[in-house]
Amino acid sequence: MGQGTRAHADAPGSAPSAGLRDFYENPAVPVASGDARSLRQARLLARALDRPGALVLDVGCGDGTAAATAGPVLAGHRIVGVDWSQDALRRARSRMSAVVRGELDDGRLPFADGCADAVLFSEVVEHLVDPDGALDELRRVLRPGGHLMLSTPNLAAWYNRAFLLAGRQPVFSEVSLRGIHGRPGTEVVGHLRLFTARALRSFLRSAGFEDVRISGAPFHGVPRGLRLVDRAACAVPSAASILLAHARRR
Repeated sequence: MGQGTRAHADAPGSAPSAGLRDFYENPAVPVASGDARSLRQARLLARALDRPGALVLDVGCGDGTAAATAGPVLAGHRIVGVDWSQDALRRARSRMSAVVRGELDDGRLPFADGCADAVLFSEVVEHLVDPDGALDELRRVLRPGGHLMLSTPNLAAWYNRAFLLAGRQPVFSEVSLRGIHGRPGTEVVGHLRLFTARALRSFLRSAGFEDVRISGAPFHGVPRGLRLVDRAACAVPSAASILLAHARRR
């Protein structure tokens, strides 16, 4: 079983230690996720946006790979990438028409209150020291009724349930920034928090979002022989590899 993704993970939500900042700025740390999640998320958002020319903020855009995948699906809308990692923004500029530097941990993103029609927040929340503050800031930049599209690895993915029963560390979880311990995989990506579908739904509602809908997406790191099972598990979001949350700002 492969390691959890770190797409769009360069935006810790409260001031990280120097060690964490150095870790996230390391170009060797993966910043790209599989296309399946990006496409599913983009299609959900495209169906939800009710007018052309919407402003979509990709907060924690990483290297821009996911935005480039989603771009054709969201044609007619403006996608702006936001990240605090200078290395990630340098790479994103070749894939996105607009990128800006912004941090969730120093007060405010560089956007006015209620300016955005939608926020993409993909594979970021699991890296945050302060997810509550981050959600407050995303809610601030969204207009009332604006859409939040959040994705994150699922602690209760179908294979993680088996690993826990066997006394093994779940996939996507990490106990060290120096190496992998107690579970399959080789890449350390800096996951600090993990959610189940139930926890994610409750978390978003408590942060001022409503109409929370959870769907599932496959994980590109699942071994080839198990990928059909992983895709089938998406029909039961609570057991899927990746949780896709669609919520609206109250």
